Amino acid sequence: MNVVDRFLSYTKFDTQSDELTNMTPSTPGQMIFAQALQKELGQIGMTEISLDENGYLMASLPANTNKEVPVIGFIAHLDTSPDLSGHNVSPRIVKNYDGGYITLCAEENTVLSPEDFPELKKYIGEDLIVTNGKTLLGADDKAGIAEIISAMDYLIQHPEIKHGKIRIAFTPDEEIGKGAHKFNVKNFGAKWAYTLDGGEIGELEYENFNAAIAKITFKGRNVHPGYAKHKMINSIRIANQYAIMLPRWETPEHTEGYEGFYHLIGFEGSVEKTVLTYIIRDHDRDRFERRKKELEHLSRKINHEFPDCASIEITDQYYNMREMVEPVMHIVDTAAEAMKEAGIVPNVRPVRGGTDGAQLSFKGLPCPNIFAGGHNFHGRYEFIPINSMNKATDVIVNIAKITAQK
Repeated sequence: MNVVDRFLSYTKFDTQSDELTNMTPSTPGQMIFAQALQKELGQIGMTEISLDENGYLMASLPANTNKEVPVIGFIAHLDTSPDLSGHNVSPRIVKNYDGGYITLCAEENTVLSPEDFPELKKYIGEDLIVTNGKTLLGADDKAGIAEIISAMDYLIQHPEIKHGKIRIAFTPDEEIGKGAHKFNVKNFGAKWAYTLDGGEIGELEYENFNAAIAKITFKGRNVHPGYAKHKMINSIRIANQYAIMLPRWETPEHTEGYEGFYHLIGFEGSVEKTVLTYIIRDHDRDRFERRKKELEHLSRKINHEFPDCASIEITDQYYNMREMVEPVMHIVDTAAEAMKEAGIVPNVRPVRGGTDGAQLSFKGLPCPNIFAGGHNFHGRYEFIPINSMNKATDVIVNIAKITAQK
């Protein structure tokens, strides 16, 4: 089975994660998918296959050289985003893309156009896998899984390519920030690893956001509006006052590159009680800490005007893996060399998000991120060029080969 056939078969599994269940994995579809992959890994000849009760699937490809080679790993995640349905995904292949509009769903007039998504123009003449306009595709991260397994299958079928021991792992619940929470780094046993969870071809990332989530609760006091003067405290209005005190341009829609932001992701309230939920992101650790302090400062300002109205709870989610990867930068250099051997120009860039690799790096497993090849993740306009998937598979094989040579 080639990488495309694998990927298309994997999209049939509904593996959306759900942060409200408080279970691991958070949805049963992830375990069903993991069990199917467990069987496939045995069929292609992988060893030391294990699937634990939390949905973490691990396996080994034994070394085929007598040289002393570090154990390396490759990791992808089982779940797809809760942002859009992953049920009844019906992908199709657009052959020899001509640079024009791609109608995803005629009845709903859902069109993938180069005007809205100019990156399409990079893939004129290539075959693309697209959605039916009603669900996400799931290339994040089923493409990564397909690429890892295809690379392992290729190495098994080509023993002339010498490599050390390779460990692979597929994790649940990455999309809700819990993919690495119960990952057993000691049992995995790799010196370092790579997540296959990046976007377009060439992406190589060893920097990500520092991340936190903040919930600010505003207490109000409801009184009949006809008799409310000097009595009512409207928590919705106060919450709105708080929101507009934050810098207007430091939001996702106004930032790029290394620029951080405050992102209001939830606003729920009534006169009596309103809760704002923010995510805080910044690559620089000092600026990240200052952003958290700014939210606390604004809460105090609100309380100065409306005593005991605002309370804030901030929880760190993950940190920038750069500080853990920089001491072992040779692992990034190896990935860059592997891309060049595959005819790819490495695009080393910061992740404007996070990966399992960020948390794993702080658990003692340095873990840069490599492209899986997809675009427009988490939505109906998601697509992936087939050539990008083939190239990602080549990069994995090349990393194994180069690591053994060095």
